[in-house]
Amino acid sequence: MDLVADIGATNARFGLLDPAGDIVTSEILACTDYPGLAEAAESFIAHHTRSDNRPTAGAFAVAGPVRGDQISLTNHPWSFSITATRDRLRLGHLDVINDFAAQALAIPRLESTDLVSLSATPRAERETVAIIGPGTGLGVAGLVPAGDRHWVAIAGEGGHVTMPAYTACEDRIVQRLRARFDHVSAERILSGQGLQNLYWALSDLEADTDVEPDRPSPTPAQITDRAMARTDRLAETAVDLFTRWLGTVAGNLVLTFGATGGLFIAGGIVPRLGPRFDAETFFSGFLNKGRFARYLETVPAFVVTHPLPAFLGLHVQLDQALGRHLRQP
Repeated sequence: MDLVADIGATNARFGLLDPAGDIVTSEILACTDYPGLAEAAESFIAHHTRSDNRPTAGAFAVAGPVRGDQISLTNHPWSFSITATRDRLRLGHLDVINDFAAQALAIPRLESTDLVSLSATPRAERETVAIIGPGTGLGVAGLVPAGDRHWVAIAGEGGHVTMPAYTACEDRIVQRLRARFDHVSAERILSGQGLQNLYWALSDLEADTDVEPDRPSPTPAQITDRAMARTDRLAETAVDLFTRWLGTVAGNLVLTFGATGGLFIAGGIVPRLGPRFDAETFFSGFLNKGRFARYLETVPAFVVTHPLPAFLGLHVQLDQALGRHLRQP
């Protein structure tokens, strides 16, 4: 079996995959319950394997840049050595890739039941795609076809690009957030914390003061719940702004990659919003690209609803890295 893990800032999702890439078992562990990644992985292995069926290869997806042997998560204090972790877990092979590189590699393996289409444009085959995902942070990646069956994931840190503002309202919000954060990245708005930042900025603008409110902002879950129930006007406005801004950044990403194969929205926030995620509002930002609006009109867009897409991508990573038989997607 293969050991796979999707390591975020809040949770570490571990799984064991059979040779076909199907999940044998999985478990979600809270990052705060363990001093490091190796300890969390050892706990999972101890609970789900025996001495005669320990995994021999592994692949981990991490929320942060992967450059060299030493890895540090962006929004969590865990750091680790790939080589030391491989040896400690007694794995013959261990790959560590960016979490959205894993999400991107999963795209060719997703079935129609794993996706919600946002447009009438059909899904394209063997063309470059872009993926974006607001959750605890904001991840982005691209996926490029290479040969008949291989794909190359392009990982980056596009969640930390400077957030653009196209309307007077957006400009006022960015100005307020700049006073708090200096640099207002896309992640400062398009994430769970970003929803709270939007809510705070809207409250601050309504009060016409630069002083932070004594009352803390609702949690991201509370903001989305109130917006869906239509019980909080500021929560509804925050979600609408979030949706349009996500379209703006997603459109920029598609143009940057030339992702005519489609845009895929992953992460936890948009699937949670369900019908409250308004496609028309999203496309008002996505298509706001002047002369290239028509170019973007031909790009299909989807929300990924598969519960563990990174596991699919990590299996593809191991197949390609180890030269194992690749199933035709």
